[in-house]
Amino acid sequence: MNIKNIDGPLLRKMIIFAAKNLENNKGIVNELNVFPVPDGDTGTNMALTIQFAAKEVAKLNSDSLTKIADAASSGSLMGARGNSGVILSQLFRGFAKACKNKEQLNIKDLSFAIQSGANMAYKAVMKPTEGTILTIAREAGQYAMKNSKEQDNITIDTFIKQVINHSKEVLEQTPEMLTVLKEAGVVDAGGMGLIYIMEGAYKAIFEEDIIVSHKEIESTAGKELGNITTAYIKHTYCTEFMIMAKDASINKIKNYLSNKGDSQVVVGDENIIKVHVHTNNPGEVLEYALKIGELKNIKIDNMKEQHRNQINMETVSKIHNNKETEKDFAFIAVASGEGITKILIDLGVESIIQGGQTMNPSTEDFLSEIDKLNAKHIFILPNNSNIFLAANQAKQISNKNIDVLPTKTIPQGISALLAFNPEKNHKNNYLQMVSAIQEVKTGQVTYAIRDSKVNSIEIKKDDIIGLYEGKIVASGQDVNQVTSKLISEMLDQDDELITLFVGEGISKDNRDAMISLLEDKFPTIDIESHYGGQPLYYYIISVE
Repeated sequence: MNIKNIDGPLLRKMIIFAAKNLENNKGIVNELNVFPVPDGDTGTNMALTIQFAAKEVAKLNSDSLTKIADAASSGSLMGARGNSGVILSQLFRGFAKACKNKEQLNIKDLSFAIQSGANMAYKAVMKPTEGTILTIAREAGQYAMKNSKEQDNITIDTFIKQVINHSKEVLEQTPEMLTVLKEAGVVDAGGMGLIYIMEGAYKAIFEEDIIVSHKEIESTAGKELGNITTAYIKHTYCTEFMIMAKDASINKIKNYLSNKGDSQVVVGDENIIKVHVHTNNPGEVLEYALKIGELKNIKIDNMKEQHRNQINMETVSKIHNNKETEKDFAFIAVASGEGITKILIDLGVESIIQGGQTMNPSTEDFLSEIDKLNAKHIFILPNNSNIFLAANQAKQISNKNIDVLPTKTIPQGISALLAFNPEKNHKNNYLQMVSAIQEVKTGQVTYAIRDSKVNSIEIKKDDIIGLYEGKIVASGQDVNQVTSKLISEMLDQDDELITLFVGEGISKDNRDAMISLLEDKFPTIDIESHYGGQPLYYYIISVE
């Protein structure tokens, strides 16, 4: 095809095709998880993130390339899940920045936009690791910039194909950059996800035009996590719209909305702003917004009607008690499992976002919960290392005082809560909780989803595996035996307490047998067990 430039309609099509291609191949990306555990979710996280971008561009009533790029950036920002999703949102953000005031992209413009995306993504990660999606993005940008000169005789599709081929070559080298990839015999999952995105965008140039409504995309992108607080509907109408304006103040809009409802999200720049708010007076909100600029993509949903059969007032009232009175401190925690959720609530957590090992919450999930809390200081407990970036991205967007505690596991989150002292100030509490996190050791028992070799341990599909601080240290065919071996690896001579959080698949008889085995093997150590109800993981173990 003799296409020399990418205009707005083509860019929209490329983003939608990219989202569809990754959606079709996310299972392959998930299977590239370094550890053969059943919660590999890189593909799912990236697919959900780009689905939000595709939803925004599909419903945008404009063919402007700048506006389409901005809509993709805004959508991916709000939908970003997991570290890979946040990095992907930053790639879109940098790409959009390079599209400002442009109606078309030639090869040189496209190359600069690809590199701009990579630069933005690197800035978002405190300690970038080579051999990951960041490497693929950077190499794609550098190759594009280097080879964009004197390309007047080739079409843009040919050039994109060259960039993809180079990126694939770099992806194949990622096992040489990261030892864990080489030992597991896989390439980087995030890098593979980015390749599928690039290939989807490339296909858009050749395949027939498609008509995709934003409702169709939204059916996938809008599947929020089962959030224990979303059923508490004080403000009936979920109101969303875009404001097209010049020199608009995001802070002024936030201040106005603070008295009109909750769950407010205001993101964008001085020219285009996305607004989301739960309110009982959507008309007043829209009238205010009309004074600022032109409104686009207005959407108002009755949440009471939507959630009529999902309300659990007993749990929700406990979470939202005394919401009108400003508190000194409030906690948001990510967790999965009925028992673990109850434990965290009993320890003072106001807001539980259901997720963690099997599903990472998005930036928007965090922002929604942040805006519901009336507190001077908010602590976020991610309880999973793959949730840090989304939590921190929400912190940067919000205008509230937020600290993201470095909790990588549920036991670390519980230890932090136990160390919290409401009589102390914010800074002292933060330091005390961080110190407590470092004192607890975490183990997890699950099963392998494929044959693998990790840490010199040969693992067969369906083997039971034990992980200690993220490393596989035990495997076998019996849950109790693997759990016992794992705990032996975790224990030091000064340890005094073993706590088991029992997963949803463990019967009372199996739990009792496990406790009896541990009591016989470790007679001088106290052993506790709690029903956690977490999926996929037979036991989560805390040693102190």
